Amino acid sequence: MKMSEIREKTAVELAALSRDLRQDLFNLRLQKASSQLEKPARLRTLRRDIARVETRLTELRHKPA
Repeated sequence: MKMSEIREKTAVELAALSRDLRQDLFNLRLQKASSQLEKPARLRTLRRDIARVETRLTELRHKPA
């Protein structure tokens, strides 16, 4: 996910996206624990996407009115 895509979303959309990404990460971790994970690199990209979304949410919260 690109930062330009994230910047276009509202805070509510970003919160929902963060929740969905965290659920995906949880599911991948379960797959990893049971040795069924096909694409281990997906864990890294998901963590980075979550960080991008959370960074943008923080920017929106601390933005002066």
